[in-house]
Amino acid sequence: MTKRWLALAALALAAAMGTLSASAASATDPVTLDAGFVTDQADVLSADEEATVEARLQELTDNSTADLFVVLVDDFTNPSDNVEWADTVAEANNLGTDQYLLAIAVDGRNYYISAPADGPLSFGQLDDIEEKMVPLAADGDWVGAITLAADEIQGDGGAGAIRTVLIVVAIIAVGLLLWLIIALVRRSRRNAEVRRRGAMPEKPDPADPFSTLTDQQVETQAGLALVQADDAITSSKEELGFAVAQFGEGATEEFTRVVEAAKAKIAEAFDLQQKLDDEIEDTIHDRRAWHIRIIQIAAEIDDVLDDNTEAFDALRKLEQNAPQELERVRGERAALDPVLAAAAPALATLSATYAPDALGTIADNPAQAQERAALADRSIAAATQAIAAGRSGEAAFAIRTAEQSVAQAAQLAQAVTTLGSELAGIETQAQALVTELQGDLAAAQQLPDADGTIAAAASATARQLQLAQADLAGTPRNPQRAFEALTAANTQIDAAIARGREGVERSRRVQQMLEQTLAQANSEIRAAREFIETRRGTVGSTARTRLASAEASLAQAANLRATDPEAALSEANRALALAGQATSAAQSDVQSYRPSSDDDGWGGLFGGSGSSSGGSGIGGDILGGIIGGLLAGGGGGSSRRSGSSGWRSSGAADSAAPASAAAVPAAEAAAAVDPEVDASDPLHRHIRQALEDAL
Repeated sequence: MTKRWLALAALALAAAMGTLSASAASATDPVTLDAGFVTDQADVLSADEEATVEARLQELTDNSTADLFVVLVDDFTNPSDNVEWADTVAEANNLGTDQYLLAIAVDGRNYYISAPADGPLSFGQLDDIEEKMVPLAADGDWVGAITLAADEIQGDGGAGAIRTVLIVVAIIAVGLLLWLIIALVRRSRRNAEVRRRGAMPEKPDPADPFSTLTDQQVETQAGLALVQADDAITSSKEELGFAVAQFGEGATEEFTRVVEAAKAKIAEAFDLQQKLDDEIEDTIHDRRAWHIRIIQIAAEIDDVLDDNTEAFDALRKLEQNAPQELERVRGERAALDPVLAAAAPALATLSATYAPDALGTIADNPAQAQERAALADRSIAAATQAIAAGRSGEAAFAIRTAEQSVAQAAQLAQAVTTLGSELAGIETQAQALVTELQGDLAAAQQLPDADGTIAAAASATARQLQLAQADLAGTPRNPQRAFEALTAANTQIDAAIARGREGVERSRRVQQMLEQTLAQANSEIRAAREFIETRRGTVGSTARTRLASAEASLAQAANLRATDPEAALSEANRALALAGQATSAAQSDVQSYRPSSDDDGWGGLFGGSGSSSGGSGIGGDILGGIIGGLLAGGGGGSSRRSGSSGWRSSGAADSAAPASAAAVPAAEAAAAVDPEVDASDPLHRHIRQALEDAL
């Protein structure tokens, strides 16, 4: 706005010489506009020029939402200010929101575009238009000036926006087209890759050995694996026939079952291969899965047959060394007797201490061990007879049976003593858990328990602890059952204690945050209060209301601090936010009250014509803070941004307010200056002089 007033001042100065030398111009009061767009009371436009201007303004109306009316007079009078004169004419002729008035005083080369505050163009845009008109007005080219104003108001008639929309739409369309092309190309390549790879995964899976093989490779491996598995089963059947003839059916019964299981698996593989070879079309995923399954079946067959072959080899080795192996097994059987003799007494001792359900897994172990020992004795006798008769295969099978029976009998007998050691260890662990639970119950009593959750868990744990202690002290007892109950109780109380400690930690964090927030809110409120109190003449109700609310929230937070820290923290945060709002509103009020940097720092308060767009003069600061309230409504410039938002918002009544309305507070302000203050004080003289000038 400052540039605009300087430009208008320069224009007026440029026309000064012509004005002084010309004859006295006729002054013109606000007028009523003619029927057209142009009212030329100064008679400076020829008929052709007026027709040209009328056509251009009609074009503006047709191609935009705005209208521009032009009035040319010799000079502005009643009022003489160009802004007030133009606004008065615009209001008197009932111009609307989208209608502008260009008022031109040709003798003074003075003009102004009157516009409503809520019009399509901002005040900044109107200022730019007026500045561009300066050279044309200086040359008296009013047709050019009017045409330039119409061009600037019309802009491109919306064509630029349309072009922008079309460009954006075109860019989007091109982007979509490129995306579609890229997507199609990628899909084509992906389909080609799928056809090449088949159902092979795109990324190898470390857990899947087939993920790196193509469908063709999987199919080839499946065919080879199926043939190899079938050949292995055929060889195993032949080997089994020889074994039966050598060792008898009893010795080869397990081997026979293995071969039959392998034959069942190979039948499943052949069924899958038949599905692959039939006329029904299968998906690539099914074919790959079936081929992989065939490979897996072949591997399973190979494993079981390999184990069977190893067993055959061991049996043959046993046959070749039957006498030596028989003596070895006799020695193992003899070493079993003391182990068997200790099993029954050990079980009796455990039965006297522990409940039957704790010994259920070993209750019949001594008897079962004696049966295995008897089988071993019969097998050793049979092997002795077979060796004597020269039946080496039968002897080998009997030796193997005796060997396995001795091993099982020893395992059954040793399980009794092993379980006894395990039960003693469980009792030790249970006693340690009892001690731990007692400590947990003591810790639970120290934790806050607003909802009673910890108390309920502690009560249940105490009952379980009491029952477990009774179980561990009684006879017969079951340490396993007591330990399981104690473990469950420990899990429950640990969870409750963890929640309680988490609540304590959360309360500590809330309290810490509360103290920090209270300190920050108190600081913000103090700063806001001091700012408002030292500038109270210019700060409005909004900042004061926010400050009062902030102080109330801070007081509420302090009251809740001891009883409800979380609610107190919420109030403290609200107080902090409100204090920030109060400071922001107060600063905005003070900034809007300060005078323009164009004047001397005082005139903007006492009727100066500068704008309020900037500046921070010391006079504005002092008067704003001390007597700003007394001067509310007085003074003010003519700029659309210096307190008046244009003719639409201010109205004729405001512009016609009597001068005495501003004089009353100015007089009170003058009286407020202490006459006893040293007159030599420059600041005092400046304030007093400014007030006297205002009066």
